[in-house]
Amino acid sequence: MKPNDQPGKFTTPAEVRLVRTLPGPIERIWDYLTDPAKRALWFAGGPMEPCEGGKMLLKFQHKNIAPEETPPEAYQEVHETGFEMPGTILRWEPPRVLTYTFDEDSDVTFELTAQGQYVVLVLTHRARGGDVPSIPGYAAGWHSHFAILIAQLAGETVPPFWATHAKLKAEYAKVYADLTT
Repeated sequence: MKPNDQPGKFTTPAEVRLVRTLPGPIERIWDYLTDPAKRALWFAGGPMEPCEGGKMLLKFQHKNIAPEETPPEAYQEVHETGFEMPGTILRWEPPRVLTYTFDEDSDVTFELTAQGQYVVLVLTHRARGGDVPSIPGYAAGWHSHFAILIAQLAGETVPPFWATHAKLKAEYAKVYADLTT
């Protein structure tokens, strides 16, 4: 298994951590996390005030990242119509650390470290308030979105989003169930 295919690790029942190695430089990766147009290519667009305490709005519309795909029925609206998720920036330390609130119950932190011509990205998605059953779904989502980001950065064909997500969601749910039982 390639390093960028490694599954995320549940460090606690309320936290998942994914590590990816990306082609740099670090400023390029920072732009893909913070620039709405670049972020929309692999995850979600939307404005972001570039400061701690700044407001942001993630605008998800998966047909933009998977235009030729038919989503599972449960995700039809997310795919076609999309949805918006407001958030607040908790840490803004360009180009190394970005943390923001995610959904109503969690925070996500991106930590970037330059290593030669590469950048190590460590994502930590942490639920507030303890054991949250949505953590496996978040893990599958980040894993799937990062696969798209990696392909785009490398100039390669983008992998299918929905098939990848469905497979990973089942795998992460099983690992999480084993962790929490």
